Amino acid sequence: MTASLRLPLAWAAMLLCPALFAVNQLGARYVDYVPPHALALGRWLCALVLLLLFVGGRLWRQRAAVRREWRDLLVLGALGMWVCGAFVYIGGRTTTATNIGLIYAASPVVVVGVAALAYGERLWPRQLAGIALCLLGVLWVIIKGDPTRLLTVSFTAGDLWIAVASASWGLYSVLLKHRPSGLDPTTRLAAIMAGGVAVLLPTAAIEAALVGPPPLDARSLATVLVLAVVPGVGAYGAYSYALAVLGAARTAIGMYLGPIYTGLMAWPLLGETPASYHIAGALLVLPGIFLATRLPPGR
Repeated sequence: MTASLRLPLAWAAMLLCPALFAVNQLGARYVDYVPPHALALGRWLCALVLLLLFVGGRLWRQRAAVRREWRDLLVLGALGMWVCGAFVYIGGRTTTATNIGLIYAASPVVVVGVAALAYGERLWPRQLAGIALCLLGVLWVIIKGDPTRLLTVSFTAGDLWIAVASASWGLYSVLLKHRPSGLDPTTRLAAIMAGGVAVLLPTAAIEAALVGPPPLDARSLATVLVLAVVPGVGAYGAYSYALAVLGAARTAIGMYLGPIYTGLMAWPLLGETPASYHIAGALLVLPGIFLATRLPPGR
């Protein structure tokens, strides 16, 4: 790929990624017929098989790098596939899809903070102003355009599960960018998926022993396939590519689009009509992303 195409494709991947993730957030809320760990394991096992069709040979040829990096791959798999997988599905049982999208929208703060403190990624005043606008836009949606709701905001157990997953996503993003790797992004993603499957196998087995095995009907299998392809291979692949080109801080800012995408998808699928506060929030988030992702002069 030519250098002139890498940057536009990275921006497109950054903007598309939260839309693909929104599919998982909707699924977390409404898929209650497959146990959470079994759903996460099925999703990532299926995604791994699909990706190996394209990079299996390359992964085998680079097995020496995999052996060197196995600890990183296992940690990334635990953060990105177990915590950001099963924990989201657990949380979705007792919170709403909108809450999932909104809480996940806070993950860029974790990404930016960890990247700045641990790896010295500098934030410029313009970027800080953009992040502030994004946070204000997300908050405006949370309170539904009514500041008095700040006094009555409440959280469920599901919200806490999602908050842990959101923080885990921030750590995953920073480590993915800054930990050295001899693997190209797509091959590395397949290896990380394998690490995630390795972590999920025992947790899903324990879950099956406690609540029974997952159903193997057509609806469950179709659900797993959709979650594997769209918010699995699609979202994680797009995010990995954008991260490699744009860096952790700028790529993470795109996650602020999550609540907007979730709201737009919930309109035709769930009959949830967007309100004026959704539009106002979008009008704050979009220019905020523009400011936060622009490089400072001279760079």
